[in-house]
Amino acid sequence: MPGLAGCGARQAAYRRPDSAQASARPAPSGLDAVIDISHMVDVSDFGLARRHSDIEAVIHKSSEGGDWFDPSYSARRAQAEAAGMLWGAYHYGTRQYSGADQAAAFLSAAQPGPSTLLALDFELNDRNPRNTMTLAQAETFVLAVQQATGRLPMVYVHPNWANGVPPPGHSASLVQPIMPGSILARCELWLADYRDEPEVPMAWADRGWRLWQYVANESPADAAYGTVPRAVQGISHCDRNLFAGSSSDLNRFWRSGRMA
Repeated sequence: MPGLAGCGARQAAYRRPDSAQASARPAPSGLDAVIDISHMVDVSDFGLARRHSDIEAVIHKSSEGGDWFDPSYSARRAQAEAAGMLWGAYHYGTRQYSGADQAAAFLSAAQPGPSTLLALDFELNDRNPRNTMTLAQAETFVLAVQQATGRLPMVYVHPNWANGVPPPGHSASLVQPIMPGSILARCELWLADYRDEPEVPMAWADRGWRLWQYVANESPADAAYGTVPRAVQGISHCDRNLFAGSSSDLNRFWRSGRMA
């Protein structure tokens, strides 16, 4: 079912068992002001998230594969931007469409402006592993987005997946890891890792992460990471991300795709 995959309906393959979630906060420093959501998340008020939970930026699912588009994307974009929040769009990659076709579908759905952050969600398709995007498709997707917009999208990936290691309980993998020479390694890294100390994939070893998704599906009733809940007001549940930089750095990066 296409609408259930991706950030905001986070895969369980890499998630740590509850008994291992002992830390109250992520160890590395960063700005805890970015969330990612999809239509599966209920949003009552972006203003509350901005004013009371200090959320500065939202990355919303816009598309999946080549023929599914998030029905909440456009309305929520207007609401978030009206609340003074930075806006981003991500695409959940699959196998059944070419990378170029998926890039075209993504850009059609996302309708990016000059300050819209763009991202590719590149991970194991838990619900249908045979429909997982290949490395070649991801590279074609990124190239097509760059050619169309002049910008490289971020790449959301788990370190094991990027390094060619199958998730626990799965046999699926990328077969070969993402290498430093890949166009993906030129993209800013959006790292998905729910451990106290995240692992940077080898392709980004010299650059590190720009965003670190350190918790998935955080809600008032469930402190998904550690013992201290970081639920966001006005939103039922969400994934939370640290940004490697300050608030001014975040705004600069969001509007230019680079730090300087």
